[in-house]
Amino acid sequence: MKTEITELLGIKYPVIQGGMAWVAEYHLAAAVSAAGGFGIIGAASAPPEIVREQIRKVKELTDRPFGVNVMLMNPNAADVAKVVVEEGVKAVTTGAGNPAAYIGMWKEAGIKVIPVVASVAMARMMEKAGANAVVAEGTESGGHIGSATTMTLVPQVADAVKIPVIAAGGIADGRGVAAAMMLGAKAVQMGTRFIVAKESIVHDNYKERVIRAKDIDSEVTGRSTGHPIRVLRNKMTREYLKMEADGVSLEELEVLTLGSLRKAVMDGDVVNGSLMAGQIAGLVKKEQTCQEIIEEIMQEAEALLHGDK
Repeated sequence: MKTEITELLGIKYPVIQGGMAWVAEYHLAAAVSAAGGFGIIGAASAPPEIVREQIRKVKELTDRPFGVNVMLMNPNAADVAKVVVEEGVKAVTTGAGNPAAYIGMWKEAGIKVIPVVASVAMARMMEKAGANAVVAEGTESGGHIGSATTMTLVPQVADAVKIPVIAAGGIADGRGVAAAMMLGAKAVQMGTRFIVAKESIVHDNYKERVIRAKDIDSEVTGRSTGHPIRVLRNKMTREYLKMEADGVSLEELEVLTLGSLRKAVMDGDVVNGSLMAGQIAGLVKKEQTCQEIIEEIMQEAEALLHGDK
């Protein structure tokens, strides 16, 4: 399926893997890219040299294009921004801030710049700053979220900018891909479905919670702090929401969640860990290879878009 995004990134399928902290490391990114999608390393708060090491390990596993997600709140963001130039990655996605300070450097190096946005205003700002495309991410997604739904955000962003739009949030199968295309997107970004990929290093306990999740099993913490995060409910989220309702300070809330994502991903702590996952987790039913996930999704999407189903 050729689109403006497959042409821009040099990929076979318009499927991009989300740059999830701790989850999106070199094994997963390489597997997604090798399968014809676009794998992404989630730099998160990692030191620059760790990001460099991850990039080089992807290159050892595949010669297909891949990218890096740069979290702009990371104190090391400026150094990570330089590392992706030095290592010659194909594209950068960005979150948690405005990447305008780095766009010129990236574009001069031939790197495609694709910021994640949660509003039309931010999409327009990124287009004006020189972005090659934007990811319009709805509130259904896992992790840090905005307030607009994917269904409402994607068509409004698609109407507002001339650069191609990638839809994210609430997409885990071919129906979601087909719907995103009908809304004006040229590709999709998925995170939750790839958490349970066989190549994902996520602990089996975390994968099992995603696979067993029902439609109502995610909830949002941090709405009162201005940093809402969607996760699967557990003991930690119940404690967090109670403390939040009691008006506990942000500092105390952060103590509760310190290291909680690493606990979930690496240690398999599904009681006190942060099980970031989107509302679509209820649709994710099995562990598969990245190749199987992408091919299954694309076959279903193409059948729907061509009126075969």
